[in-house]
Amino acid sequence: MQRAAALLLPDNISDSVAADLRRRIVDGRLPAGERINEVHLSRELGVSRTPLREALSRLASEGALTSLPRFGFFVRPLTLDELEQIYDIRPILDPEALRLAGLPDAKTLERLEKLNRRLESARDPENVIGLDDEFHLLLLDRCPNRVLIEMIQNIILRTRRYELALMRETSGVRRATEDHRRILAALRRRDLPAACAALKRNMQWGRAPIVSWLKARVRRAHLPGEAKARARSGR
Repeated sequence: MQRAAALLLPDNISDSVAADLRRRIVDGRLPAGERINEVHLSRELGVSRTPLREALSRLASEGALTSLPRFGFFVRPLTLDELEQIYDIRPILDPEALRLAGLPDAKTLERLEKLNRRLESARDPENVIGLDDEFHLLLLDRCPNRVLIEMIQNIILRTRRYELALMRETSGVRRATEDHRRILAALRRRDLPAACAALKRNMQWGRAPIVSWLKARVRRAHLPGEAKARARSGR
């Protein structure tokens, strides 16, 4: 099984539960700030409390949940400051992981090109984000530094719900696929430094839309009701 797919493929019960809860957090069924009802979830998912708590602890370590003594687990909101810091990190981490991974073989290049073509035609926000994540993880799949890859995977998991919310309001697919084509063109030329530079630009471009979007949401949250409605409608 390809390591790039490991982010999405559960291996046991606690992995499956974690994947299910992660999807609920990403799509908003478990909104930020909500307390996790372990008894209810255990019954709903048909699992005992042990794998459920293992899954909750894993999501807490990923930054999706926070644990408060005597109160349990809560869905953790991502602050604007934290989001900016996270998006400052990926333009550093991803190009370094690609540098360590080296030039991909012809088969991997073909798979990357197919993924990018699928991304070009994708419209559903969840599918768009999933394909983009799959592209980047496959691009870095041969990186020998697995700690570095785990850091990148953790960032992807922590930011995915915000990217999904952004994609429901706007689309950056065209720019993303253009950036991917530049990366692939450099790799086909066997120019690894140029590919790393193109990847860095792709990561830097991805920061601005989501930070601006979250800033706008924060501003709207502090507006009185009528002004908030006008801000949402763009009037």
